[in-house]
Amino acid sequence: MIPRKIGVFDSGVGGLSVLKSIISSQHFETIVYYGDTARVPYGTRSKEVITQYSLEALEFFNTHNIDLLIVACNTISAYALKQMQQNANYPIIGVIEPGVLALTNKIKNKDSKILILGTKATINSNIYATLLQDKGYSNIQSLQTSLFVPMVEEGIFSGEVLNSAIKYYFNNINIPDAIILGCTHFPLISKEISNFFNNKPILIHSGESIVEYLQAKYKLQRFDTTNIEFYASDNLEKLKATANIWLNQ
Repeated sequence: MIPRKIGVFDSGVGGLSVLKSIISSQHFETIVYYGDTARVPYGTRSKEVITQYSLEALEFFNTHNIDLLIVACNTISAYALKQMQQNANYPIIGVIEPGVLALTNKIKNKDSKILILGTKATINSNIYATLLQDKGYSNIQSLQTSLFVPMVEEGIFSGEVLNSAIKYYFNNINIPDAIILGCTHFPLISKEISNFFNNKPILIHSGESIVEYLQAKYKLQRFDTTNIEFYASDNLEKLKATANIWLNQ
């Protein structure tokens, strides 16, 4: 089956960076975006709560007759993806496996320095490091950079406050060969992160990775226009306003 109508799920607005890449690919006729904005963030919650919230979101998508669901959140992908897949009659794809695949396609030297950035929950899951180690990569460092999330949600994409946080996190980090942006908020500040490391690392972006993954997995069509439907568990107008900014960044 060629997916024409897909869902995109995130705990809030972070998945908009993935949505942007999906829209740019022009491979889908209709996209249903749902942000659980009433209960964001997921990154500080327990596995049990993350799974409960994610299965409740699945009930929302079950009423929209989608062909495919993209979980555009690293935390949900790390903790609840399998449970969601077991409770759906359509394919559900997370962002972690595509991200790892993208890195292995771009970084062939298994001794390369890899830096993984993410929320507390994603980093504590150790899922990126485990998958990379299974593929033979050993020089891996994982770093919780949770402060970046509220900054991005406040529209702080550059400037003194962001640069202070970047310096705080990275001041003692040697320049890596690749950085996995293990939170869908982080592509919005990728230029500033790259600049700190003199633009040397390859950056792995969830949105770009998921599009490459879908292109390889499915025989996707191209559509002249894409209809986007936005839904939120709270404050839909704020989500739409944020989408207007993020999708035009």
